[in-house]
This record gives sequence, structure tokens and C-alpha cells, in this order.
Amino acid sequence: MFTQTTKMMKLSPESVNLTGKSTHFSAECWFDDTCILDMDYFVKTLSGIKAKGVRPELIGSIITHYASKWLPDLSNDEGSEVFMVQKDFEDSPESVTAIWMKKRFFVETLVGILPPEKDSIPCNFLLRLLRVANMVRVEPSYRVDLEKRISWQLDQATLKELLIPSFVHTCGTLLDVELVLRLVKRFMNFDESVRSGSALIKVAKLVDNYLAEAAVDANLTLSEFFGLADAIPAHARSTDDGLYRSIDTYLKIHPGVSKQERKNLCRLIDSRKLSPEASLHAAQNERLPVRAVIQVLLSEQTKVNKHQIDWSGSFISGTRSPNQLGLIEPPARCMSKREMNVQQMEIKRLKEDVLRLQSQCMTMQSQIEKLLEKKRGSGLFGWKKIIVPSLVNKVDKIGGEIDRETDVGYVARQTPGDMKTRLVRGRTPNKWRKSLS
Repeated sequence: MFTQTTKMMKLSPESVNLTGKSTHFSAECWFDDTCILDMDYFVKTLSGIKAKGVRPELIGSIITHYASKWLPDLSNDEGSEVFMVQKDFEDSPESVTAIWMKKRFFVETLVGILPPEKDSIPCNFLLRLLRVANMVRVEPSYRVDLEKRISWQLDQATLKELLIPSFVHTCGTLLDVELVLRLVKRFMNFDESVRSGSALIKVAKLVDNYLAEAAVDANLTLSEFFGLADAIPAHARSTDDGLYRSIDTYLKIHPGVSKQERKNLCRLIDSRKLSPEASLHAAQNERLPVRAVIQVLLSEQTKVNKHQIDWSGSFISGTRSPNQLGLIEPPARCMSKREMNVQQMEIKRLKEDVLRLQSQCMTMQSQIEKLLEKKRGSGLFGWKKIIVPSLVNKVDKIGGEIDRETDVGYVARQTPGDMKTRLVRGRTPNKWRKSLS
């Protein structure tokens, strides 16, 4: 063991503030290449750092850096160098059991000093720690604690780290499917603040990808596959392409699945949420039951009908329909051809009624104008047929409609003598004219 020297840990005031107010931090500045291996002293030193008020994220960074250095199984770098402790393990005359016990003690100590705050430790590091914990058979309490922490941050996990092998000899599958099922169920039991909309969608996509990898295992039972696929609610999947791919892979690897079991699996798929490529593949897939293929075809037909309805308004009105403009939502039910014909006939009938009403209005307006003209023509005391041309002209100026042809004919029938006599009799003396003025 190393002695407790100044090479143990190096604090850098420029890179970390013990009050937790600094934004720049690198865990490598806390350790030298010849860092201590004594876990007890590391725990004591870490406790002193926590007492100074360092943020949980910095504590988690210290732990991950230290663990990755002295236990290469926890390192994310596949091409990482072989550290000093690994050389000691390989060259040590101790038995494999002793080395195994050291790793077990190391993992249990790390689990015990993890900060309880969320996101203080990356989820992928926790998954690697859980993989090593299952491998060295840590106490169940430590394993349960790790599983709770991982479920709390399951939306941050990657498929690579989630593919944890099964270290139990009684388990027939290569991957620990039961472990992932426990993680997903525990995640679904959290409140809405943890499994929000985006987090639930990420977990659903992660589970579908995991099922596609696990379905390749011929020893995977139908109950395990169905249980994990059904653990995610249907509304969490924005698309069912990933679920369809995993089910198709499972049916291909397990040709002995009965017809009823195939139906139960296909009930998990919502054909309305399949992409055109997946729908085309499903329509030609002989491994699917006939009912599932029919549902896919009907779903695609419904989508086509919706597009036709969107364009139908443009052919009727000559303009773009409201659905194309995005003003209204598409109809919930597709109209049949007969209903569309009835609707067009109704529109045609309404147009004819409008034209008929317009014609009647014009006729009534013409009759009203004629009545007004007659009323205006008989307004001058009934002197319509007076022969004097001056009065006739005055009546015409007022606006009365007088039949001039009739008046001219009447005048033409008078003799020249009669005309002269009437003119002489109708002349008024000048003196009377002046007195009247």
C-alpha cells in the first residue's frame, strides 16, 4: 500500500472552489498518477471534501475518475491502458477468489459513498457499476440501491451499457432481461416529474431497441419478451417501427410460436403508427397473422382516404380546401362516394334556388317602377290630354310619360280654321296680362 503522502491528492484552487461556485472542474486535477489504493483513506478524504460544501456533481466526478482508474471494468474507454492495480491483480500470487473478493469490496464501498442527489453520477457509469456488481455477486442491498438509482435516470441510459449479460447459471438467456424489466417497471412507478413526456419517449425507444437485440437469443421466452414490451404504455411510443422490428425478429428466430401467440404479440402494434416503409414490409410479411396484415392494409387505406378528402374541397370550389391551408382538422370519419354525390346535388339545388329568387326580385322591382311612373304621370290634375303643346312639354319635363303620338294625331284632325279660331280666342289682352302679373 501507498503511504499517505502529498502525492495522494492535489487540490487546485484555480480549477475548483470548495464552496461549489466554480464552473470549471476536472476530476484529473484531484489525482496524481500514483494515486492511493487504500479505499479506507479515500473514503475519509472524500468525507472531508464533502464537509467543505463541494457540489454533488464534483463529488460524483471524483468517484467516477477514481473508480475508472483502479477498476478498468468501470472505464468507458475500451482501449484504455492497463493500470497498476490490474497488473498487481494479474501478477499477484493470490488466488482468483481473493482478487474477486477485493473487487467485491471495492464495488460495495463505491456504492456506499455515492451522493444521493440525482444526476450527480452519470447513468452509464451506474450501469457499468451494476454489471460489475452482478458479476462479483455483491450483497442484494447494494444491488437494489444501484437499480433504484439507475431507474431514476433511465432516460439517460444508452443501449450499449444496458446490454448487461446474465451472470446467473440458471438463466437461459445471454442478456439479463429480468434486470431490465425491473428497471423499466420501477421507472414507470415514479411520479410524473420523473417520467415526463420526453423521458418516457426516450425510455420507450430504448426498450424497443433492447428488445430487437434480445430477440436474437433463441432461449428468450415469449413471456419475457411480451412482459418487457408491454411494460411501456402505448402512448409512450411516437412510432411503432422499433416495436414491429423487434417482434418480426423474434418471430423469425422462434418459428415454433403458435398462431394465438403471434396474435397476442401483434396486438401490441398500433398499425396507425407505422411508417409507410414498415407498413409495406408488414403487408408482405408471411410471419404475421392474417388479421394483423388486414389491419395494416386498412390503416393505409384510411390514410389514403384522408388525403383524398383533403383535396376534394379544391375540386368542388376551385380553390384550396381548408384542410390544405391548415385552418381546420381533418374529418374523423371518411365520407363515402355516395355521400359526396348527395352533397354536390344539394349545393347545385341551392344555387338554382338562389337564381330563381333573384329573377323574382328583378320582376317585382320592374313592376314597382312602372307603378311609380304612372303615379308621377297623373299628378298634374289629370291634364294629360291637353292639346296645348306648351303644357305637354311642361308635363314631359316634370317626368310624366305621355303618349305623344296620340296627341299629335288629335291635333292633325283639326282644320286650319278651327286652329285659328282657338288661337284667337285663347289670346289674352295685354292689359289683363299686365294686371295678372
